[in-house]
Amino acid sequence: MRPTPLLATGAVGLAAWPFVEPHLPVLRRRTVPVLPTGWAPLRVLHLSDLHLLPQHRRRAAWVRSLAEEGADLVVSTGDHVSSAAAFPLLADTLGALTADGAPAVFVPGNNDYFTPIRPSPAGYLRKGASRRRAADLPWEQGARLLQERGWTDLTHLRTTLQVAGRPVVLTGTDDAHLRRDRYGLVAGPVAGFGLGITHTPQRALLRAFERDGHALVLAGHTHGGQLRVPGLGPLVTNCDLQRHRARGLTRGEGGWLHVSAGLGSSPYLPVRFCCRPEATLLELVGGR
Repeated sequence: MRPTPLLATGAVGLAAWPFVEPHLPVLRRRTVPVLPTGWAPLRVLHLSDLHLLPQHRRRAAWVRSLAEEGADLVVSTGDHVSSAAAFPLLADTLGALTADGAPAVFVPGNNDYFTPIRPSPAGYLRKGASRRRAADLPWEQGARLLQERGWTDLTHLRTTLQVAGRPVVLTGTDDAHLRRDRYGLVAGPVAGFGLGITHTPQRALLRAFERDGHALVLAGHTHGGQLRVPGLGPLVTNCDLQRHRARGLTRGEGGWLHVSAGLGSSPYLPVRFCCRPEATLLELVGGR
């Protein structure tokens, strides 16, 4: 039996959808009960995995529009670019989010150090560390441009920032996927309310943040699985994180965790399925 035109059209649409979905970003909103008693709510804008190239003007414009949300704190958890040529676009894009003086912090991801290479599908489905090669992106230039736009580099840094008039302790690390994380450089009990910031949500690192008293950890890297099977979820997380925690807000081993599914992807795998690109506005409220 020949397929009907309607079925054929549906099949074509389904096959094309993974190439359409990456162009449909969404701002998600989540409430997180982590603030100390008596604190008024704080609004944290979480971005991750922009993977910018110079031609990504539409993606950049969408991110700049998030300045209208008036977040109290902006956090970017790595994989900002896919090419050094995108550093000016990155600075202009994220600089729009600090133009009103809002505090903002960032950490690098694995793809901030390495130009993307064509992945092996079989290799992507296997867990493990990234392929060994020399870093070839001058990330220090990108980091410097962001700092000039008012962003704080949290790479192996613990600092306290005033966020909407309240002291928030922020602890950041380099990327665990590349085994560059050195939590011992920033370890120690948190004095007050603290957030942990990293790129890859490796479970040992999450436990370390929780042991020191961080109320919430923000991370990226997983792309939410990027290709999700309805009813099953992501096939991979690209780290040792449990698959059900690949995106969104969860509480489990390592405490409260928010993983952003991110806004971009490798230029060699520009597809998404049941996993729209996203940023998240987290409203932190009392309840800790």
